Amino acid sequence: MNNSVRIGFGYDVHQFEDGGKLMLGGVEIPFGKGLKGHSDADVLLHAICDSILGALSLGDIGKHFPDTDRTYKNIDSKILLKKSYELVKSKKYVIGNIDSTIVIERPKIAPHVEMMKSVISGILECSDDQISIKATTSEKMGFVGNEQGVKAYASALLIFKGD
Repeated sequence: MNNSVRIGFGYDVHQFEDGGKLMLGGVEIPFGKGLKGHSDADVLLHAICDSILGALSLGDIGKHFPDTDRTYKNIDSKILLKKSYELVKSKKYVIGNIDSTIVIERPKIAPHVEMMKSVISGILECSDDQISIKATTSEKMGFVGNEQGVKAYASALLIFKGD
């Protein structure tokens, strides 16, 4: 693997459930519902994991952290992102940038974006300005518009640092 730049794409979706914590981008967002999943169901961090793993053809989050493994039951997704980034570093790559979008009807994400960027950049050993987090609604259409769940997209640019 000697390409100097690699690009990956990630996507994740989780449905809402009553109660629980809503974790997005490693930050707890005050809301009356949480997301259902084997881990803490942080769709943004899962999409970012998939984007960085995909950039290096390392498979996806399910390959590395299967929902059939009780080790990952209710795990904090920040740990999954850290482990994913350790795989990236083992191949001698670093983050160029991450671009992501959360699709959610409510709550509003804008008040939490800077904290999310800080959390993610800390894990990925890069600066906040290398992390882009955008949010949009689906204009009341589909499962997101009906407030049944959340989806997230992410792309990652990785740069080879070599020895």
